[in-house]
Amino acid sequence: MDEIIVIGGGLAGSEAALQIAKRGIKVKLYEMKPNKFSDAHSNENLAEIVCSNSFKSNLLTNACGLLKEELRLLGSCLIPIADSVSVPAGQALAVDREKFSEEVTKQINNNEYIEVIREEITEIPKDKIVIIATGPLTSEKLSKEISDITGDDKLFFYDAAAPIVEKDSINMKIGFFGDRYEEEREKDEDIEDWKKRIEKQKASYINLPMNKEEYEKFYEELINAEVVNLHSFEKREIFEGCMPIEIMAKRGIDTLRFGPLKPVGFTDPRTGYRPYAVVQLRQDNLAGNIYNIVGFQTNLKYGEQKRVFFLIPGLEKANFVKYGVMHRNTYINSTKILDNTYNMKKNPNIYFAGQITGVEGYVESISSGFIAGINAVERYKINMQNLDNREYEKRKKVFSEKTIIGALTKYISTDNSKFQPMNANFGIVPQLEERIKDKKKKYQIFADRSIEEIRKVVI
Repeated sequence: MDEIIVIGGGLAGSEAALQIAKRGIKVKLYEMKPNKFSDAHSNENLAEIVCSNSFKSNLLTNACGLLKEELRLLGSCLIPIADSVSVPAGQALAVDREKFSEEVTKQINNNEYIEVIREEITEIPKDKIVIIATGPLTSEKLSKEISDITGDDKLFFYDAAAPIVEKDSINMKIGFFGDRYEEEREKDEDIEDWKKRIEKQKASYINLPMNKEEYEKFYEELINAEVVNLHSFEKREIFEGCMPIEIMAKRGIDTLRFGPLKPVGFTDPRTGYRPYAVVQLRQDNLAGNIYNIVGFQTNLKYGEQKRVFFLIPGLEKANFVKYGVMHRNTYINSTKILDNTYNMKKNPNIYFAGQITGVEGYVESISSGFIAGINAVERYKINMQNLDNREYEKRKKVFSEKTIIGALTKYISTDNSKFQPMNANFGIVPQLEERIKDKKKKYQIFADRSIEEIRKVVI
């Protein structure tokens, strides 16, 4: 047993491999690309980002922002890479997806402890410590193998990605740069003074305002557009965190206006008033020449996407670099299968990491890869010294549930009959004894408490 096996070169697998290598142990990292691609992947590099390029908020009063800071303090390898290739996104961390995966691939390829093997694994090695980080689009053959070793049925949900357009094809006579609220016109502020003020501000998003008539026309076409037939899939469960926009729209005519098309915090430069609805586009690469349409993950047919999205003022001649797609995501019933180190309860040599465990989101996947990686190292040492599992229980790295990273591990390892994929959120951490109505103040207390716990950790 002279190395640890990591299956899957996504975010979780890459973080796990780098953490193991950092501790001087050899890793064989198996990645089936480019010999075989999933329905959503197209890039040969490791840690490919297929949906949004946003790693979400950087604010510590946001659960995902706090999780990122926890990972920075703990010594994550991928979060600093994301920081280094960030693109403007207001208070969020968004990355140039191509440069991000290129840098992760470079660091892994240049690491003397990691051997990257480009082939599909269909059988899980029985005589090695293994981390399965094959993601929500695990291949059919390996999925069957996972079913066999877990002894539990797989669960399914659907995931969807938003379309990407060329910046130069956006009509900037209609669109304007700006971040929500920063661009809202102050009361009694002269419109010309306001225009000069927002021109000086560094803006992260392109905003496309819509009036009532434009919105209602778009809405009607959207809810009646043709979608891709999903009959080949086994279930029809939609994950709320990645809801296709056409499904969201069918919940009511104003649902989008209270969601991704919310106009609050904006002023239309053409009128000086708040628009009826606003479509936002976020920069998708460092060059700033492509933008993704925020919240527009979709299952519409490609031709329908072009027809319906052309109705958005400013996108009437948009050049789509990539259309939105929808695909099946797979995850195991972790609450019955895994402990709070992502280790199988019935097979101590096998770990899982990433979205296949039920953690949902880029940063959450990285956090699971981090924990699986450092604990696989402890398991490796135990095995090499011929010690029993009681010694592993003493040595394993478990984080306080007062931290986001620890709360996520507790969530996926606590028996729950209604288990479904979970993003980082403050609802899964222990609540305060004192009721605090001010959410920002309460979340700041959560953040301070978490950072205090993380600083106690010795890795």
